[in-house]
Amino acid sequence: MDIESFVLDVTHLADKMSAGEPPETVERLDFVKNRLIELYQRNLVKINHSVMELVCAKHLIKYGYTVDVEKQLTDILVCDVYATKGDGAAIVEIETGFIPPEHALDPLSYYVARIASKISRYSKYANQFVLATPPVSVLPIPSLFRKPPRDRNLEDVKEVKLFCDRYYKNPPVTEDDVLNARLHMVYIINTDAGRVAEMDIDSYLENVGGMLSRGMSRL
Repeated sequence: MDIESFVLDVTHLADKMSAGEPPETVERLDFVKNRLIELYQRNLVKINHSVMELVCAKHLIKYGYTVDVEKQLTDILVCDVYATKGDGAAIVEIETGFIPPEHALDPLSYYVARIASKISRYSKYANQFVLATPPVSVLPIPSLFRKPPRDRNLEDVKEVKLFCDRYYKNPPVTEDDVLNARLHMVYIINTDAGRVAEMDIDSYLENVGGMLSRGMSRL
């Protein structure tokens, strides 16, 4: 664990994103930076994930949010970025496309289930749920989440739940979790520039996610 390199990297990025910003923005971003340093000292975060959390945090702070990272939601759920403004809360989960070696033969199926499981598990804890990813990764979002809960077909809900059950059983995702889950937006994280581009779900699936449609079957 190279704490000196970690501190230099996150400080450099935070300073770059703070340039010209008002004191309150700088203070809120410094809180996130220092929190990440503390977590790294406890061996709970890694540099590549941390810098993306920092970029997402700056984006939310710009819109008036107070931001925390690695926020404990339940005994087993910890979200990447948790932001509050007034009575509202937003959660951002960052996905990089990493596939564990044990899923080398079914990477797309595993990744679809992971995305569906995250949307189903996390979105109930915030008014707005966002998936974030770098430009080098494509999120295989099941098309079910393109529809509001009232328009979802029960058979499609069961199919997504069964797909999740193949990979996530402790605890299992429930049908109600899938039925009521909401994905509000996708963030494209440009770490080089320290910026986030927002995309609505329809635009993302039409322009990016469609590349994976054949491998995702009816999902």
